[in-house]
Order: sequence, then structure tokens, then C-alpha cells
Amino acid sequence: MFIRRKGKTVTRWFPVAASAGAMAAGSLVAFSSGTLVLATNTVDSFYIVGVLRKAVTTADDDYATARLLPVEVPVEKYVEWEVDVKVGTLVASSVGLYFDLTTADDGSGVDQSASALDICWCVGYISATKGLFVLNVGADGKIKA
Repeated sequence: MFIRRKGKTVTRWFPVAASAGAMAAGSLVAFSSGTLVLATNTVDSFYIVGVLRKAVTTADDDYATARLLPVEVPVEKYVEWEVDVKVGTLVASSVGLYFDLTTADDGSGVDQSASALDICWCVGYISATKGLFVLNVGADGKIKA
């Protein structure tokens, strides 16, 4: 789960496809074919929009309807997020390093053992399973080759 700790964000409403699948609040989301999907460890940074603010479940009344969902979008550089490290072990010397999202298809955590797409820049150590990260995403993310 991504929880903003410092920095400016805004809430923007973006489309999600009907019956797109369950999505937890606090997960990173990205665009795919013009609608939101959960970010994964294979999604390039420039497709990632921000942090989903409303959970989507298959029991929702509007689950089978295309609709708009609230997404918390960073509007300045260096917005800090508290994030769970779900793979690998964060250590004090992880500060300053870049890591990927987990391989789980849920956009909810950091993989400390991977650094291919470099989505999360560690700027603070909290514990072996939690840190402060700046997201390397959106228009200020890495440039598509």
C-alpha cells in the first residue's frame, strides 16, 4: 500500500473498464488502452498515473459498469510515500537506490531485490519491510526509448 507522507498531490478521476477486476485502495495504477489497470513490475514508469484512492470489489453495485475512479496524483517532484517492501529486505544502505514494484499483479509494494524499471527511489529507511520512496512515474518518469 502506498501512503503519502510528504508533498503535494491532487485527486484526478480516470476511467476504468467495466469488470476490470478487484483493485485495493492504496495501489499504484497505470493506463492501458485508455483505462486504469493495476501497475505491475512490467509496466513502464510513464504509464503509471498515481495511487488509487477507492477500492474496487466484484461486489460493488457498479462493478460491471465503466466508470471513473479517484487517483492521487503527485503534482510536484519528490513526493514521499510510505510503502511496504514485500520482496527482499530493506536495509539502511538501501537509501538512494531504485527498486521495482513486486511481481504480484496488485501494484501494492516494492521488490527490494529487483531494479529493472526503477519505479521507486528509496529516500528513507523505516524497517526491513517498510520504507519511504519517491515515485519515478508519469511525465517526470524515465523517458521511453
